[in-house]
Amino acid sequence: MNIGEIAKRAGVSRSTVSYALTGKRPVSEETKRRILTVIDELGYRPNASARALKEGRTRTIGLVIPPAGRRLTDMQLGFVASVVDAAARADLDVLLSPSGGEHDRSFERVVTGRRVDGVVLMEIRLEDDRVARLLESGLPFVGIGRTRHPEDMSWVDIDYETLIAKCVHHLADLGHRHLALVNRNAELVAAGYGPGHRAQAGFDRAIAERGLHGVRVCCGDDPPSGQSCLQQLLAQQPDLTAIATINEAAVSGMYRALDEAGLTVPGDFSVAGVAAQHWAESLHPPLTAADVPADDMGARAVELLIQRIADPAIPHRHLLVAPPISLRGTTGPARPRA
Repeated sequence: MNIGEIAKRAGVSRSTVSYALTGKRPVSEETKRRILTVIDELGYRPNASARALKEGRTRTIGLVIPPAGRRLTDMQLGFVASVVDAAARADLDVLLSPSGGEHDRSFERVVTGRRVDGVVLMEIRLEDDRVARLLESGLPFVGIGRTRHPEDMSWVDIDYETLIAKCVHHLADLGHRHLALVNRNAELVAAGYGPGHRAQAGFDRAIAERGLHGVRVCCGDDPPSGQSCLQQLLAQQPDLTAIATINEAAVSGMYRALDEAGLTVPGDFSVAGVAAQHWAESLHPPLTAADVPADDMGARAVELLIQRIADPAIPHRHLLVAPPISLRGTTGPARPRA
């Protein structure tokens, strides 16, 4: 059954039926009642587009991801999958849109094109032009991550500062005195990537509190970069016995460099970090890490966004996640390097 049949039986035009369903133009109460009676008799159910028009919504949310040319980490893929799954459970579609560099036009189309009811924004920087643009536009949005001053937005985030500090304290409790923080890639950190800067702050604070020797380095987000990074660290820091890291994509390469140097994990060298749980468990040996609940965080971001779409005036909500460190196979008592 279609709108044409409804119009015929109600004795009105197709456009009048459409206006009655969408509310785009006024229709008399008597005509609207006649149309609704026919709809009830026929058991007509408007399609998703018609329902969306009637509600004034697209029933689509945007998910703004890092540039498509950049390989997403396992944790980032977890966020994407969880947002898509949570949106599907809420009967929402998801429009994926990259941002940054040549992708800025894509982001602007999402903001201004009325293609989505709201946006989930990933990989947020301390000073983020995308956040400023969304605030200016009035389009509801929620961040997975937060800016330096995030009071004017809703967000869910990982407490990297606390978690890296916990990693340092755990290693210090095992007797490690010379530690390194292996961060994300230098370009990302230089651009103000929030997790990178907060990890540095947590590392510096814990190193000072425990009176340790610490060094910070950036590392490309892939195994070869992790291997090269650890090779340089081992050569330049002969007393180094442990690292803390938020760069899960580079960890397997770090393992390789340690193995090539004749160092066993955790017998000779310890590694701890922040990572997606199944990724940490899949490594050999499994990584001692604060397990990021990517599935839950993506679902919570969608939940917050749905609330903001329904009522943009509700107070902003913030969720800062600090999971405990899961002790696995990569941390042990300090042993001086030969």
